[in-house]
Amino acid sequence: MLFRDNPVLTRELLVNLRSPRAFVLQLIYVLFLGALVYFYWPADSAGVRQVGSGVARRLFELFFLGQFFLVALVAPTFAAGSITGEKERKTYEMLLASPLKPINILTGKLLSSLSYLVILILSSLPLMILCFLLGGILLSEIARAYVVLILAAGTFGLLSVAASSFFGRTSSALMVSYLVILPLAVLCVALTRTDPNDPRAREFVSFMTVSVLPPWCLATWTVVAIVINRRLLRPPDVGSEGKDVVDEEEEMKYAIGVVIDRDLFPDKLFAPAKRTDLMPDGTNPVLDKELRSEIFSQGTLMLRVVIQVSMLLSIPLMAALLFLRSDRAGYYVAYVITFNLLVGPVFSAGSITQERERQTLALLLTTLLGPGRIVLAKLLAALRVSTVLTFLLTEQLLLAYFLLQELWDRFWTLIVFLLIIATTCLATTTIGLLCSSLSRKTSVAIVLTYMSLLLLFVGPVGLNYYLQGFSSITEERLAAFTVTSPYSAAFSIPMTPIKPSGFSNDNPALPPSIKVEMIPGFPLPVWANFLLLYPPACLLLFGVTYLAFRWRWWRAGAGG
Repeated sequence: MLFRDNPVLTRELLVNLRSPRAFVLQLIYVLFLGALVYFYWPADSAGVRQVGSGVARRLFELFFLGQFFLVALVAPTFAAGSITGEKERKTYEMLLASPLKPINILTGKLLSSLSYLVILILSSLPLMILCFLLGGILLSEIARAYVVLILAAGTFGLLSVAASSFFGRTSSALMVSYLVILPLAVLCVALTRTDPNDPRAREFVSFMTVSVLPPWCLATWTVVAIVINRRLLRPPDVGSEGKDVVDEEEEMKYAIGVVIDRDLFPDKLFAPAKRTDLMPDGTNPVLDKELRSEIFSQGTLMLRVVIQVSMLLSIPLMAALLFLRSDRAGYYVAYVITFNLLVGPVFSAGSITQERERQTLALLLTTLLGPGRIVLAKLLAALRVSTVLTFLLTEQLLLAYFLLQELWDRFWTLIVFLLIIATTCLATTTIGLLCSSLSRKTSVAIVLTYMSLLLLFVGPVGLNYYLQGFSSITEERLAAFTVTSPYSAAFSIPMTPIKPSGFSNDNPALPPSIKVEMIPGFPLPVWANFLLLYPPACLLLFGVTYLAFRWRWWRAGAGG
């Protein structure tokens, strides 16, 4: 009953694995990996492609890192909606009332969510074996890599199912899952990566992946499974049809840790207090409703978890990347950008689709408000919340620039960092709102937004790493591929290196900044091109969003 005759597992597998999208996606994934292998082989003067152990090692690391972060990014998208999807479809109580035990429901949801991901991982095994045949890689290393991938898939998937059991919306569960999983993914990669020429380091990695990682993962699975099982056995959120709006005062009585007070700074910036008087003339009612009621309609648990986890992670990062190594301030900015990449789509990608799912879109379209005011209100509300939450993490950056003397003469870099963060907030919100206007479901809009942002923000960084193996491509050309990424923009800002002890007090020479000529005759650094590119691009995307919403407005009028 747990595996073979599990109706939840059978139903989910039949729906997911029999769809044409599953086969098409697997075909595209295998073709993409095959193209990476083919084009990475260096060719000699006769055009014959030959490869050595060094290139095989680099390909092996590229495949492992790519698939590991694929697991970290895709596992939550499959598993975070496993239980919240039942709540949103109003079938959660029917599932709990069935004869199935909670452990059977958990097993079915988890295995069905991760089965397709495991198939994608195993699809790359022939290419990994090809790297082994070329030399420079041990078969045990390939086996350990796949053990790490399978353990990571199970751990990340189970954590996502746990988040799905605690929240009522897929968007909230997805964001909290990413906020917990991505730091674990970075930590795991940092522990497993090593110098292939150092035998002691390789023995340490082998010990970690064989003797330490599996028991810890099994212990984590056991604890998380017990928590989910108790949550399903005695669910506190049954009767959800009558509780679409959470009582804020009642929730605050049992809040642990951070408590959000709408009347205090900075909480009132992203969640003003409920209005007790009439709205003044000229107030946009959609914007007022989004800020004062919509954010807290499902409670404050998601916001409190996001704020506490992000602040907890920022403390060690502040010490390591700002105060101990101030020349690595760009890496702390990358952490802030990653936080906004996770948070921004949650507040914007569901702005329009949730109106459709609540069947209030038609009512909104029949009001006296024009489509421009509605779309602008949705954009400003989501932008205000995501920007305030993101800039809460810049306090550490400001503190470092005011306290560290070596950063005083480069104070202009602080302004550039803040501009990059603000531009990123604008981009994530605008793209999320566009995907919300083009999608029918919030879950689809969120996944589409994340995929678009990964393609624009993370894709250029990975492409840059991949193309570094081609000696014919200049640094300027490589930098031109990364102008859409805020990570590349943050890393391109020259910072003062730490002075070694015994050297003079003069500032050491900074490395020359690579300039990209996006506008003919005006070569600019990567960060300058990024700041010039996104504002007009976001304005264009907002125009497309307005046209898409206007089209739905026209259809509603024609249908009437």
